[in-house]
Amino acid sequence: MNIERLPSDQKLVLCRKYYMAGFALLPFMWTINFIWFFRDAFLAPSFSEQKRIRCYVIISGIGSLVWLVGLVTWIIVFQQHRSEWGATADYMSFMIPRGIP
Repeated sequence: MNIERLPSDQKLVLCRKYYMAGFALLPFMWTINFIWFFRDAFLAPSFSEQKRIRCYVIISGIGSLVWLVGLVTWIIVFQQHRSEWGATADYMSFMIPRGIP
């Protein structure tokens, strides 16, 4: 999809859809929204919908960053404490490592 060909009102509609989709626990939609519309929000010549697109892009970037930090934090904590948590961690694991015999 080439968003450069879309008129500015359609860009705003698409940007808002991706922004709202991020609230459905789909943080990658926020990341895509941030990447796709960054140029229109900050680097393009001024147009009437730019202010709202900029708002959606900023919030999408912050939201995807928060999700990334939370996910990385959880992965680090889980990997460091999985063996200490015993059966509870085993229930959360998809694959249980065998260890050294």
